Amino acid sequence: MTNDSDILIVGGGLNGPALALALARAGQSVTLIDALPGAARKDAGFDGRAYALALASQRLLVATGVWSRIADAAQPMLDIKVTDGHAGAGPSPFFLHFDHDEIEEGPMGYMVEDRHLRRAFLEAMDAEPGITQVDGTVVAQDIGPQGVTVTLDDTRSLTASVLVGCDGRASGTARRAGISRTGWSYGQTGLVCAIAHEKPHHGVAHQFFMPPGPLAILPLTGNRSSIVWSERTETAEAINALGDDDYLAVLRPRFGDFLGAIELAGARWSYPLGLTVANSFIADRLALVGDAAHGMHPIAGQGLNAGLRDVGALAEVLVQAARRGEDIGAAPVLERYQQWRRFDTATLALATDAFNKLFSNDNPLLRLGRDLGMGLVNAAPALRRGFLREAAGLTGDLPRLLKGQPI
Repeated sequence: MTNDSDILIVGGGLNGPALALALARAGQSVTLIDALPGAARKDAGFDGRAYALALASQRLLVATGVWSRIADAAQPMLDIKVTDGHAGAGPSPFFLHFDHDEIEEGPMGYMVEDRHLRRAFLEAMDAEPGITQVDGTVVAQDIGPQGVTVTLDDTRSLTASVLVGCDGRASGTARRAGISRTGWSYGQTGLVCAIAHEKPHHGVAHQFFMPPGPLAILPLTGNRSSIVWSERTETAEAINALGDDDYLAVLRPRFGDFLGAIELAGARWSYPLGLTVANSFIADRLALVGDAAHGMHPIAGQGLNAGLRDVGALAEVLVQAARRGEDIGAAPVLERYQQWRRFDTATLALATDAFNKLFSNDNPLLRLGRDLGMGLVNAAPALRRGFLREAAGLTGDLPRLLKGQPI
């Protein structure tokens, strides 16, 4: 069987391009398929979305040639402040403060706007001869003993040794492979926007835990911040239906006045919050990456970072197998990827689920326990440093790309 490429990737969001670049730069031929035309994905309009990239994720972007295209538009996260309280009543006296000076590697992460990151991936792929980009929707996939064939909605067929689904929580790649999912809704909705504010943020990220859900205030370049605001779904729907002025009127008592006057600086978005994990990350000649494998609550800001760990692990497994002369789509090869990522993903999913349940309530005993816990961690440098390194993505069995090393 003669394949069109070594690897087919379905999904051109962020994880798909990152994987394509990691593989192509290591000598593999890749075809990336996305339902959205490339011109639409390059739209430079600012829609308010942004991502918190852990330091390890930034290293992967350096290794794949993407970082140099966005470095000037990235905002370093120097500190993280975590507080607990009620909207309009101010935070609890117990808090956590993580300072990047407590680790040697530099900033714990960076904030990058979606419009910059997505465009940088597309430009990097355009410059990589090992990547073929195809616009189209996959409507069928057929797994054979020597390869996989996908059929697009315009009847074109493409073949490869391995098929990778990077096509989100509702992954058609997973569904067609018969992979079921486990998960549940949190009854919360995430409200997302960007704001401009009067005073500088000094690179400090804030996480304010309130009974309906957390409010994250994440620094962007200039006097701007990205807001990820969790509310009970019924309340969120009512807030989202408001005009911009009324929306800000609801946000202000939650946000506080520590950055002065605020105003919207982009579009507003909302999405339901829940947990969903694929019951297997692999099938015959198939692997799942990012949200196609696991979707979590944004409470720890680890969604994209977990996906990029998948990217680093799968790229390393496939490239090393190819160099050894193995069939990269063989079950033992793909099982190495699943074994590498399954435990870490399960641990992160359980942790985000537990944190959300612990902090998104107004139970006085739980509130007392978590406030005392935050106070104790804040007073213990070793514990604080451990949490800080975890947030920076520097712990665990890291793929080479996330250490800043080539495969």
